[in-house]
Amino acid sequence: MRLAFSTLGVPGLPVDDVLRLAGDSGFHGVELRAHPEEPVHPGITGDERASVRRRFAAAGVEVLAVAGYAKVAAALPEAAPRDAGPGATGPASEEELAADLTELVVLAADLGAPYVRVFPGGGDRPAAEADADAARRLGALAPFAAEHGVTVLLETHDSHRTGYDAARVLGPVGHPNAGVLWDVMHTWLGGEDPATSCATLLPHLGYVQVKDIASEKDTTPLPLGAGVLPLAECVEELTRAEWDGWLCWEYEKRWYPHAAELPELLPAGREHVMRLLTESS
Repeated sequence: MRLAFSTLGVPGLPVDDVLRLAGDSGFHGVELRAHPEEPVHPGITGDERASVRRRFAAAGVEVLAVAGYAKVAAALPEAAPRDAGPGATGPASEEELAADLTELVVLAADLGAPYVRVFPGGGDRPAAEADADAARRLGALAPFAAEHGVTVLLETHDSHRTGYDAARVLGPVGHPNAGVLWDVMHTWLGGEDPATSCATLLPHLGYVQVKDIASEKDTTPLPLGAGVLPLAECVEELTRAEWDGWLCWEYEKRWYPHAAELPELLPAGREHVMRLLTESS
């Protein structure tokens, strides 16, 4: 398995500094948080995209994914409401969501990233409605993603936090360029054990986000191995299944400013994962 980390852990850090961190700590790839407050997002120019791709290639580090914030299970009207003014946040219509999704795919392709991350975002909608909308949208996007050499991954998150939830969407899609990102915290918070999550998600699995937290009620990020998440069991299940993909450390510093700084934790985090991999082999 190969190791990456997410820029969610180093919010706003310039690309060259991110690459220096990856090289110094022995990580093979980086998941880029695609938000306007970050250096890399869908609004950057073609020249800027080419520059980012060249710098990653020169450093020998891969862009694992573009982590977007589009919500494919959200309820949206066909057209934007008349009162959706300039202060509105997020897509106001199906058309705008489709545009957001295609922009993320194009950005990933321009950067040479194999994956795009999207969220469910179904809120408290009836599960059948949220599932149907998510499957329809991912099904429409998947052929476009395939043309660009990209796979769109639905993260186990919010309204669809377990493997079972994600599989309800991806099964009907049935396209190789629509898959899942396994966030091990959310499946655990959803009450699903690693063996069940792994078996359910493997047919659709793009990569895995690892992390650690203090408890179910305190999700402040901790160094890997310092919390309660069943990381060893997750790695053991993946190894037993002979899965050989990416493990990405998503340290949610952006949402917890008082958490320890990620750069100082990266070398020990890498050692912890490598130890888990050795013990599970």
